[in-house]
Amino acid sequence: MSSSLVIGRKEQKDLFKEALESDRSEFVVVYGRRRVGKTYLVKNVLGSSIDFEMTGIQNGNLKDQLQNFTHKLSEFSGEEAKQSKDWMHAFSMLRKYLKTVDSQKKKVIFLDELPWIDTHKSKFLGMLGHFWNDWALYNNVLLVVCGSAASWMIKNVLNNKGGLHNRATQYMPLQPFTLLETEEFLKAKKITTNRYQIVQLYMTLGGIPYYLELLKPNQSIPQNIDRLCFDETGFLRDEFDRLYKSLFEKAENHIAVVKAIASKWKGLTRKEISTLTGLSNAGSLTRILEELEKSAFIKSYFPFGKKKKGTLFRLTDNFSLFYLRLISDRGLQNQQNVFLKIFTNQQFKIWSGYAFENTCFIHYRQIAKALGIQSIFHQFSSFQFSGNEQYNGIQIDLLIDRADGVINLCEMKFSNSDYNLTSAYKKQLRERAATFSAVTQSRKSIFTTLVTTFGLSNEQKHVDVVQNVLSLDDLFQKVQ
Repeated sequence: MSSSLVIGRKEQKDLFKEALESDRSEFVVVYGRRRVGKTYLVKNVLGSSIDFEMTGIQNGNLKDQLQNFTHKLSEFSGEEAKQSKDWMHAFSMLRKYLKTVDSQKKKVIFLDELPWIDTHKSKFLGMLGHFWNDWALYNNVLLVVCGSAASWMIKNVLNNKGGLHNRATQYMPLQPFTLLETEEFLKAKKITTNRYQIVQLYMTLGGIPYYLELLKPNQSIPQNIDRLCFDETGFLRDEFDRLYKSLFEKAENHIAVVKAIASKWKGLTRKEISTLTGLSNAGSLTRILEELEKSAFIKSYFPFGKKKKGTLFRLTDNFSLFYLRLISDRGLQNQQNVFLKIFTNQQFKIWSGYAFENTCFIHYRQIAKALGIQSIFHQFSSFQFSGNEQYNGIQIDLLIDRADGVINLCEMKFSNSDYNLTSAYKKQLRERAATFSAVTQSRKSIFTTLVTTFGLSNEQKHVDVVQNVLSLDDLFQKVQ
């Protein structure tokens, strides 16, 4: 194995090691959005242990997939394999070849982009289930299946109602890199930068390994972003449409939902999404929302004090947000140094504020560790109050309700220096905490928590208003 080539992913590497060393057959399901590094992870961790692998052909028909299977079987076996006309025969040939593999070692099979292999009426999944139940289960096999369409993988493999029902021994949802993993990746690529610029990069590209691989070490982070996102030939300039169309059928509906959610920082309810998109608030919208959430583009959460009826959906994919707010502005494209030019304009400030909130939202476990509440039961949510005759309206994008009698009201501020807390803002924070207590009638202690890039200037001067101050270093913490 060459797992040392894989940045982060400790839990996944450990799972693969356990699967290789176990005394039973293992069926591992890997899924996650496109470009997140699934194939790279499997190939570099399992490496030379793989006895057979095949990647599905996008938009290929049954004949294409079977020909591909035959070519790969010939390659791995070293003998010319007979062309199969159906998957029953194909798996029979695979079984025959695997019987020639050293019986003392685990026989490792890797099937990549499974949704592409399972073409219409091909009976592929049924034959895969039969292959597993009839032979692989009893012959020391490690079967790894992988797919970018996360919702498809969950529905058709993990929740399969046929021969694959309840057969997976491990499932591995692969998430984008954290800030710390992004930093480790950049160091491995010998890209010299600091944590402030890493956060800027994360706010634009997210923790997507494939996008990070496109960075050039001899360019600054702003130069790389300009080249990839705004130049006429920039690889990420048209990535948004490519990304969604490669993952979802009728992707225009998924794109419409993402655009609608991106239009409101606080997130949207199902009813609001239905109104903005024109999509019926029915089963099809439920499926779209589930597919987007399982693919890590959006996240659902309950506002404080609300139940399922008040569920909000928030866009958490930083690249999609950056594209919709800035890259899709065609007036900015084909210009030089766009990222630097727009750094001080209002549109950039609005985007950066929300993108930093998003980054904090993604790193909620790091925030909990910094507050010392990892071992205390806590829940993250939001709160919005439209106001009345007695109290002004308030919006709290992130709050932490803790079992130790405390609620943290979090404020996230993106700044290029120590954050300066003005008298007016201090007054606003006091009023916000008082309004929250009065409106919710909470008996818990209210802590105002500031998360910013470089901390708070004259922090001790403001302890009467801000009880916790977190900075970038806290977001880069390693958590279990």
